[in-house]
Amino acid sequence: MATDYDAPRKQDEDIEEDSLEQLKAGRNAEQSGQVDEDEVEAAEGFELPGADLSNIELSINVIPAQDDEFTCSQCFLVHHRSQLAGDEDGMPVCADCV
Repeated sequence: MATDYDAPRKQDEDIEEDSLEQLKAGRNAEQSGQVDEDEVEAAEGFELPGADLSNIELSINVIPAQDDEFTCSQCFLVHHRSQLAGDEDGMPVCADCV
């Protein structure tokens, strides 16, 4: 007899819980006619691609590069000096871009 070792094994307690009457009762108890209002409110806040965002003003604090940081000349990200892999044409390059 072949055994499927990937199939989940059921314990005796699990088999008792899976009776048809219990499944029917659980299905009817979980269903209700109410709509979850939180999902509707959350959907109103989503911005679709291509939406007009010209009336929204963003305010962020830009922190300049610190003394122990450098800007990679390949990916243009600010990295810590420990990520410096070398120079390419006199410009710093990070370890990720090498």
